[in-house]
Amino acid sequence: MPELLIELLTEEIPARMQARAAEDLCRLAAGAFAPLIQGPPRGFHGPRRIGLVAEMALSAETPAREERGPRIGAPEQALAGFLRKHEARREMLVERNGFLVLVKPGETVTAEALLHRALPELLWSFPWPKSMRWGLSHFTWVRPLQRILCLLDGRPVPVALARGEDAAHGIVAGAETEGHRVHAPGSFAVASAADHAARLRERFVILDAAERAAMIREGVARLAAAEGLEVVPDEGLLAEVAGLVEWPVPLLGSIDDAFMDLPAEVMRTSMRVNQRYFALRRPDGRPANRFALVANIAAADGGRALVAGNERVLRARLSDARFFWDQDRKHRLEEFLPKLDGVTFHAKLGTQGQRVERIARLAGYLAPMVGADPALAERAARLCKADLASGMVGEFPELQGIMGGHYARHQGEDPRVAEAIAQHYRPLGPNDDVPREPVAVAVALADKLDQLAGFFAVGEKPTGSGDPYALRRAGIGVVRIIRENGLRLPLAPVLTHALLGDVSARPVDLTHSLLASIAATLMLPLVKLEAALEAAGAAPRPLEAEFPFDAAEINREVRGFLLDRLRVQLRAEGLRHDVVAAATGEDDDITRILARAEALKSLVESDTGANLLSAWKRAQNILRAEEKKDGPHDGPVEEAALAAPEEQALNAALAKAEAESRACLAREDFAGAMAALAALRAPTDAFFEKILVNDPAFRKNRLRLLSRLRAAMDAVADLSKIEA
Repeated sequence: MPELLIELLTEEIPARMQARAAEDLCRLAAGAFAPLIQGPPRGFHGPRRIGLVAEMALSAETPAREERGPRIGAPEQALAGFLRKHEARREMLVERNGFLVLVKPGETVTAEALLHRALPELLWSFPWPKSMRWGLSHFTWVRPLQRILCLLDGRPVPVALARGEDAAHGIVAGAETEGHRVHAPGSFAVASAADHAARLRERFVILDAAERAAMIREGVARLAAAEGLEVVPDEGLLAEVAGLVEWPVPLLGSIDDAFMDLPAEVMRTSMRVNQRYFALRRPDGRPANRFALVANIAAADGGRALVAGNERVLRARLSDARFFWDQDRKHRLEEFLPKLDGVTFHAKLGTQGQRVERIARLAGYLAPMVGADPALAERAARLCKADLASGMVGEFPELQGIMGGHYARHQGEDPRVAEAIAQHYRPLGPNDDVPREPVAVAVALADKLDQLAGFFAVGEKPTGSGDPYALRRAGIGVVRIIRENGLRLPLAPVLTHALLGDVSARPVDLTHSLLASIAATLMLPLVKLEAALEAAGAAPRPLEAEFPFDAAEINREVRGFLLDRLRVQLRAEGLRHDVVAAATGEDDDITRILARAEALKSLVESDTGANLLSAWKRAQNILRAEEKKDGPHDGPVEEAALAAPEEQALNAALAKAEAESRACLAREDFAGAMAALAALRAPTDAFFEKILVNDPAFRKNRLRLLSRLRAAMDAVADLSKIEA
């Protein structure tokens, strides 16, 4: 099959855009060249180029197709517009079912003609996140486009980028590309994709991004190991650096000992954010006074001048970090708090200072539930956002929370308070650990639950196309903290507290409307009156004081959102979606839901469980039909009216199973409850095999027996969700 090779050579493309651009190019090409392209294109990307390789037929016959036009008798303007759109004449139309229809015959499409027609349009409409214009053309690209390589079956296809009246951009595709700017400047021709990659390698360009990343990973690790060190893992930085260099040359530099007393996170962040350096550490985890950089050239002096220059730059960067570190430690965290009153968290949710007060109240409420000291939890929560006003976090926002923990330790706070401040944003991603210490758990949960409650209350909920406030991440964090710490935390009362505060502590007569009336009478802003009352200990200021909302509805929505995150996790772990739905039901205790799901999974995967569920569905179908006539049939079973041995046996088995199941459920032994129900299989099978439920003489009592069977099983899980 003939091969298509396209390469777009530009000035340096931002590393964060390269991989997505290569994906977009492949996706758009697959659509634009659909009649001829065979299989998905394979993309490549680097600092100066994106491109693709694909198999492509040289020509193909397209099938005939029809285009329905206006109705017969439609105005002439509509008909003229349709003909103009399709470049057709009136005699080419046929009448069919009241409409004029244009029958387009099949045609032979050649690859070269398709490229000439479709490739310029693809490039003109390419979806870069940001783009620019240069020269006199209206063409836009992420950076000035310098050259187009387009080879089909080894021959160049001279596609012209200019279109219409915009002829200023004179690039015409050819067979040439360019190597490394320094080591191999100038253009050269290639004959195929394999030749392209090989000849670029000869000219100091590694085309494949994964290969560049592997060279960097292995090269830096080798240099570090030679000095008895190891690289601090950072896949994000690795991918970025692989997008900055065409010919990776790892080098090691030194850090002045004067900076080694800075927190490791400060040094790593400064090196990563400002210079794209890799941090190294000793085998015991302590930071090493060495760093790794990746050059884009193989210098004649082995990189000594490059290393010396980068060491000078790093000294300046770390000197800045040293200044912020020293200045921030002159203040206690409490001294930063007043500044938070001037920082808006959200227009409808007040300032960061107001949010801190809500988090502190909620952390104190949560503390006993997670085994934490309420006073320490409130203290940590009150200080957890203080470092947002510090100089270091102002310079490096990535260090928020982490610096607060360092400053808390410096000023002598309880180690549990410092740990809670440092960890309250966790988990930040799927591979990040969750807080384990109870005080840290209480503060992390309070932070995330306040975030969820607040944004749901003001209507800022995630949508299918966006989640600007990272609420899904917050929800997943709540679920992971509860799961991985095995917490017993019913969500409904916790969210009520997040939304309404401690209702029992509020003066009954100081409602929001009454406060507003008092404020108007005194000619005071409402917020000042509420703040004064709160300062006097008379009026806590919950979320509802900021704006009106339906607390019960928001509570329900947030619980549903959190349980949806749990369901997504369980399905990703391989649990059947119907088992997840059945185990969740109306419960909001995540730990209990997990235990029920595991027990239900074991039941439905067994032959006994499958047959028992079949019996439940049969009972449910009978009851649903009969209850429409004269139901419900949930009264007590009259044992004296149980005439047949099979119904007597089922009734006796139900009595035993109900007692055992209730006892198991009381101690949340869901596996035991399921096992007790599994014992009903044999008597249930016999009942349905021998008994006519709708026998007029026994119908009412037998329906009650089936209702009892259904209720016993529904008490364990919502079996209506289980699919056959």
